[in-house]
Amino acid sequence: MTTDTATTAAFDPLTDEAATAPAGDLNLDVILDVPVQLSLEVGRTRMPIRNLLQLTPGAVVELERAAGEPLDVYVNGTLIAHGEVVVVNDRFGVRLTDVVSPAERIKRLK
Repeated sequence: MTTDTATTAAFDPLTDEAATAPAGDLNLDVILDVPVQLSLEVGRTRMPIRNLLQLTPGAVVELERAAGEPLDVYVNGTLIAHGEVVVVNDRFGVRLTDVVSPAERIKRLK
């Protein structure tokens, strides 16, 4: 004859290490070499395919953004900042003028 007896297993309590660790102890080294796509958007426009096919070298495409407005800076398709074009040592660059807050970035994802 077989008797079934149950025993209770004891486990250590679960903790969220990220929540209990001080902010300075977070190790971001594991993601520092992950490549991301950074893109700058000067502006956008919509046009019918008929007009797109008529574009030639030297054609001017009018954008919805006015001259002098800041560029949008995207990382992996998410707006993270606004900036302006600068020239540094004969190369183009972008000077960030406004960085979107983490809370605002999360709000835009929804």
